[in-house]
Amino acid sequence: MNLNDAARFLEVHDNYDILTHAYPDGDTLGSGFALSLALSQIGKKSRVITSNIPSKFEYLLKGTEHHEFETQTVVSVDVAADSLLGSNMSQYIGRIDLCIDHHGSNTINAREKFVDPRAAANCEILYKLFDIMNIEITEDIANCLYTGISTDTGCFRYTNTTSETMRVAAELMDSGCSTAYINKVMFETKSRNKILLERAVYETMQYCAKGRCAIIYTTIDMINKLNIGDDEMEGLASIPRQIEGVMMGITMREKEENFFKVSVRTNGDINACDFCSLFGGGGHPAAAGCTVEGDLNTVKEKLIKAAEEFL
Repeated sequence: MNLNDAARFLEVHDNYDILTHAYPDGDTLGSGFALSLALSQIGKKSRVITSNIPSKFEYLLKGTEHHEFETQTVVSVDVAADSLLGSNMSQYIGRIDLCIDHHGSNTINAREKFVDPRAAANCEILYKLFDIMNIEITEDIANCLYTGISTDTGCFRYTNTTSETMRVAAELMDSGCSTAYINKVMFETKSRNKILLERAVYETMQYCAKGRCAIIYTTIDMINKLNIGDDEMEGLASIPRQIEGVMMGITMREKEENFFKVSVRTNGDINACDFCSLFGGGGHPAAAGCTVEGDLNTVKEKLIKAAEEFL
């Protein structure tokens, strides 16, 4: 399926459930709510299905309408695999009609797919899709799309940023996007608890592979003691990669007992997706993820051993 086919698909179907991935970030939420707003413009009903919406993303709901309907069509946005759907979305596995994604490792079970791994963010794809559909890029849609693009590129600092990414961002600014507000909320504002969390995370840091890899972690106990919500966890994965000489940063996040969500960020030509594929995960060359079962020390030792062999 090409982008024109995806546009025609959206124009002829209705009553959409739009699926986002677990632990939602700016790109999956921005994609979901932008698509919902666009579908409303062409007289379609839709709702965004998400496991939760961190408070800092609540502005993305502006302009959305609440619809009651019987689901006819299921679309996933920025979801690379069935396992990445939220725990409240198991009933959709095998029922996805259209997948729109930018992860080259995409394995989701969908009837139709449009995947462009060259896109810096899923929202970059949607911008081009909306152009084909003659969707007006309102201020609300622009805010959704810019949120996805800016957060997935680290405010245009990551290597996935292209000249096309910058052109799309500029056009969103021309459409009235609140870039200053979004940049401040996403990249400059931290709660006091977030500062305490970062301090605790730095204390967990361990180096391996002759200093080319750094590992940090959070545990359920740490999160409970600091009273940290999911919306405070974003951005931790970038910490290890910022250290001079570190080519691969690994962040372990205990989600439940003996179960860790692992985020990997890399520098240079080190492929994070290849590393995460060793544990059944995937993603992008510079940013990928996986899940690993076991207690803290067991999981950490598995990752250290794999990192030393990989690097």
